[in-house]
Amino acid sequence: QVQLVESGGGLVRAGGSLRLSCAASGDTVSRYTIGWFRQSPGKEREFAAVIRWIGGTTQYAESVEGRFTISRDNAKNSVYLQMNNVKPEDTAVYYCAADRSLGLNQQSFRYWGPGTQVTVSS
Repeated sequence: QVQLVESGGGLVRAGGSLRLSCAASGDTVSRYTIGWFRQSPGKEREFAAVIRWIGGTTQYAESVEGRFTISRDNAKNSVYLQMNNVKPEDTAVYYCAADRSLGLNQQSFRYWGPGTQVTVSS
């Protein structure tokens, strides 16, 4: 069973950048579709980005398209979320999650990390 741990969160000013990491253990991350999700207080968890195990195709929420980039480093068994030009609206707990299939919806992701806090100041 794959285990996921996020890191890289912290305080960043609007317009700045952060790189979040999702380290996997217990299985090979390349065999999973990995998604990044985020949740801010009082709001539901929402999709941010995904990289699928078949072909490594990526997909982004409109809110982060062009600013965030998801990538995978198979040698390190990790997935990253490069966050550029961050906005205060990006403030949230960010979670990585794994799905053995295509991860077509949030409920498809079976394995979740504990999350890492990202706070963007104006």
